[in-house]
Amino acid sequence: MTPTSPPPPPSTDEPIRSLEAASDLLKALASPVRLGIVRELSEGGKYVHELVDVLGVSQPLVSQHLRVLRNSRIVTTRRQAREIQYCLIDEHIAHIVLDAIRHTQE
Repeated sequence: MTPTSPPPPPSTDEPIRSLEAASDLLKALASPVRLGIVRELSEGGKYVHELVDVLGVSQPLVSQHLRVLRNSRIVTTRRQAREIQYCLIDEHIAHIVLDAIRHTQE
């Protein structure tokens, strides 16, 4: 019978990588406009013009913040004819943002 070698020890880098990823996520959310976008998208997909109307900011500003959220893999897009609809990639982000908003209102 051949002795089996013990499993390798867990990498000490892994917790740091997880913390860095979480930090990057929070940095991507660290803007009132981006928090507002995520809050609105928590109700379902929206077009840029709908976000502009609800948030009361300019279309170029909304588009700039959507680009940050897309690059951070927080939102995704769906083409609907000539328009692009933005949606959250997963609902966990909505919970984080909505809980943070509720927490500040307590």
